Amino acid sequence: MRALIIDDSAVMRKVIERALGQAGLDLTEVLQASNGEEALQTLRDNPGGDNALGLILSDINMPVMDGLQFLEARKQQNLAPGVPVVMITTEGNESFVMRAIAAGAQGYICKPFTADQVKARVLPLLRPV
Repeated sequence: MRALIIDDSAVMRKVIERALGQAGLDLTEVLQASNGEEALQTLRDNPGGDNALGLILSDINMPVMDGLQFLEARKQQNLAPGVPVVMITTEGNESFVMRAIAAGAQGYICKPFTADQVKARVLPLLRPV
């Protein structure tokens, strides 16, 4: 499966990738972006087809374009429709969660997190191959 990880910290992107592997996901490719604008361009450069993305994980607080703005722009531009998005954030308040879900997120994981939490939040969202 191909995944897109969006976080302004390269270290955090690696931590997320490692947690996905520990959660049992068979990742064939991991695309990375350091903000929402880069992520939108990545989605434009990687249209669906046989090698479509299966999962997007995004931080909320990033420079240039944050995770919520990314979700809203992705929805507006109809990029990667049907691909589940999980937000990874330090924000846990209800208004944030409601806004993220309204913008298209299927779930969220609060930092710091464990591989078991990633597994519990991500695996139910994935389509069987």
